[in-house]
Amino acid sequence: MTQPAVSELDERVPGRRWTVRLDAVARTSTAVRISCSRPGCAEQQHPSAASGRAAAAAHLKAHLCAAPAPTAEVYCACRLEGCHAHLPGPGRGRAEPWRCGGPVVVAVTTDREGRWWQAMECCSRCAAAIPGARTAATYRPPQPSNRPAPALTGAGTPQFSDRQIVTDAVPAPRAAPRPAPARHRRPQAKIAQRVIPHDLRPVALRDELVELGDLFRAYQQREKPDLALLADLQERKARAFTAWADATGEGALRWEARRAEQAAATARSQHQARTGIIPLADGPTVVRLLTAPAQWEHTRSVLEHVADHTPLPGPEARLLVLLLTLRTASTGTGNLVGQDVAALGLTDPEDLIDKLTGCGWLVLPGTAGELLASRPENATPITVPCLAPGEDGPGPFTFGKKMRPKLSGWAQKVISDKKLRKAKATAATRLLALTLATRTNAAGDLGSDGQGVALGFLSARVPVDPRELQHLVDRLTAADWLTDPVITDTHLTGRLTERVLPLTCPLPQ
Repeated sequence: MTQPAVSELDERVPGRRWTVRLDAVARTSTAVRISCSRPGCAEQQHPSAASGRAAAAAHLKAHLCAAPAPTAEVYCACRLEGCHAHLPGPGRGRAEPWRCGGPVVVAVTTDREGRWWQAMECCSRCAAAIPGARTAATYRPPQPSNRPAPALTGAGTPQFSDRQIVTDAVPAPRAAPRPAPARHRRPQAKIAQRVIPHDLRPVALRDELVELGDLFRAYQQREKPDLALLADLQERKARAFTAWADATGEGALRWEARRAEQAAATARSQHQARTGIIPLADGPTVVRLLTAPAQWEHTRSVLEHVADHTPLPGPEARLLVLLLTLRTASTGTGNLVGQDVAALGLTDPEDLIDKLTGCGWLVLPGTAGELLASRPENATPITVPCLAPGEDGPGPFTFGKKMRPKLSGWAQKVISDKKLRKAKATAATRLLALTLATRTNAAGDLGSDGQGVALGFLSARVPVDPRELQHLVDRLTAADWLTDPVITDTHLTGRLTERVLPLTCPLPQ
């Protein structure tokens, strides 16, 4: 080992140094022991390496907190350890102690595996030359006051393998607070990237604009959109910008107000389409079972497909085909139980099912009787081959698997309406109810413009003699489904009752 040169620095006191080690107790055990080079520190044992590292770091932390601050009268404890600052350089035979420099510090080092920690006093140049060393405390020149020097507090924070515990022991100094600026500018209030003048009058208008700006910025921070709230804000903005334009005569503000009105109308329309809540002319709102216009169009497409592709004549066959179509629309396959068929009120459902399987439109794994006897715990799998997607493309419908149960649930609600069941409505009556529910406007009036539904259209959807239509309308009126019906030579006019408005699928205006 290279011996240091003799100089006046050798007259100083050697720096302090202590080491905390973590060693295994035995090869066959996970227990570890902690040893410290400081006199008087007893050996400790811990059941695992993780708890041992935490205890070792805490032990070293206690030494750092209790030890006095470094002084200027010590030389580097690493001189005899062969550190980079004391080894002879290329072409020189001896190390030179004058290569040390900077204030005396307490440096902390550790190995990468977390098996030992060492603290020692050395100069700042040596601390910088030791790989991985961290400064825990620095020598401070004496202050003019008589205050005692603080214990181990320095500019750096030592970091070990157990960083959280040691970091808590030696907190980093806080930065000095910035002095307050001499002058404070009044913050500029903004809305829609426009600065609201401080001298805008009336004051109530300026306060409204400032509040709206804050509300719009708060809305942008929301996790989920609220279209009803956005529509209200846009309406308030339109009124405020109109008043602002009147007060200043600026045309651009009036143009911005018109944009806000359009944005409010769009947001309101989107909210109504998503929730199905559409206000009526007389005030109340309707919460529909099917909420989106796309769903309403899909119901009309299913009814149209069933009217054109039912393989058997008569309203009972068409109603049963509608039920089976809605159960198998996506893939051509589905499940059915006897209770679903019984809810249709058919005269002879077993005969109808036999006819549908006989013509090949429906495929069952068993007999019609087994289908009618099946229960929810053992539902019968059914297949409608004409609805299955082919190799050349999808089936006859464009909606997917998630839309199909919504449409099926809507049809089941209409067919199984409480008052229709109580009146023992026929299949033709229930088909008419389904058809009229899809041929109204938002207020429930028959027809998109409230002018009624053409009789020719109804005859195509409900396969009965035209002379029986009046009887079916009377049955729906008695069941509180239709009100004020009038049959002319060409149209059926009237309005669906408020009770069944949630089941309607309004036509586009």
